[in-house]
Amino acid sequence: MTISVIIPTLNEEKTLAHTLACTSTLDVAEIVVADGGSTDRTVQMAEAFCARVSNARVVTAPRGRACQMNEGAKASRGEILLFLHADTQLPAKAKRIIESALADPRVVGGRFDVRFDRPSAWGTVISTLMNWRSRLGGIATGDQAMFVRRHVFERLGGFSDVPLMEDIEFSARLKHTGPTQALRATVTTSFRRWEQQGPLRTILLMWVLRFLYWIGVSPSRLSQWYKAVR
Repeated sequence: MTISVIIPTLNEEKTLAHTLACTSTLDVAEIVVADGGSTDRTVQMAEAFCARVSNARVVTAPRGRACQMNEGAKASRGEILLFLHADTQLPAKAKRIIESALADPRVVGGRFDVRFDRPSAWGTVISTLMNWRSRLGGIATGDQAMFVRRHVFERLGGFSDVPLMEDIEFSARLKHTGPTQALRATVTTSFRRWEQQGPLRTILLMWVLRFLYWIGVSPSRLSQWYKAVR
């Protein structure tokens, strides 16, 4: 299987270099950085990386994670699309793990468990709840490095162009297409959002936003109440 890793970016100069360096060691087919108009050194860093690594490229798209990931998917060539946040690192055997997960042709995609880069009691509680909720409900979030077969992604029309909850909305559609894999292998992601806004406050915010989304409040309305941490 050929795997394309698609990384949406917006002002990620503090985290992108490390993520690119880690991803380049994984024997994936290509790495696509989809930038949404960064004003810091993100694009320069990505272009410098691409000059050194032959299977990497940078594309630009209108700002918005859904739009950026869709553009990255269009520019890619892999059979499997893996969407990775710029502050998240895949496990060392990610390619082999994904190949094993998709060995059954009925499986349409999946996601990893998540852990945080700084061990703490709060981090353990939050990651455990995230993984448990996802496994129980079959819904993945972008933090969990979602992957999907290209033909399934294209059949579903990619991510809906919404300002928030694009990962949850796509994941909900994906699980109705066929079986998905909730992998026990973990990706490592930054704890910065939780540290900056406070763990308890952020947990409550996420729960409230998701509850409002599930009862029908539009992502556009919700995005007015959510301040993304970059």
